[in-house]
Amino acid sequence: MNKRLYVGGLSYSVDDDGLRELFTPFGTVNFVKVIRDFHSGRSKGFGFVEMSTPEEAKEAIEALHGSIHERRTITVSEANPPDSNAGGTGGGRRTGGAGGGRRTGGGGRGGMGGSGGGNGGGYHRGREQREEQY
Repeated sequence: MNKRLYVGGLSYSVDDDGLRELFTPFGTVNFVKVIRDFHSGRSKGFGFVEMSTPEEAKEAIEALHGSIHERRTITVSEANPPDSNAGGTGGGRRTGGAGGGRRTGGGGRGGMGGSGGGNGGGYHRGREQREEQY
């Protein structure tokens, strides 16, 4: 069991202190964070709490999951660790779309944008435009 918990369905008025108060009856709260919108600063309605032991975390889940807090039903569960492969570059190679796809006989440069489809430039058109510049 993880000590770090996900808390969803929070009222937008709940702040870090309010979330800490909610979990304090179940043990020592090491960390609290209500997630907020970067631009507006408004709560996104979820946050994270870290209890000092897995047992305290389990007790908090059992007591609070599905309970009503500030007229909203909250979700409390183990937090998933951040995925080290998430975000960033967007993953592996894509096929198709503008400039992608495979060249097979007959497909050629027809349509809008060459063999890769899309408007304004598949592989063939981009290559021809570069050659014309020289």
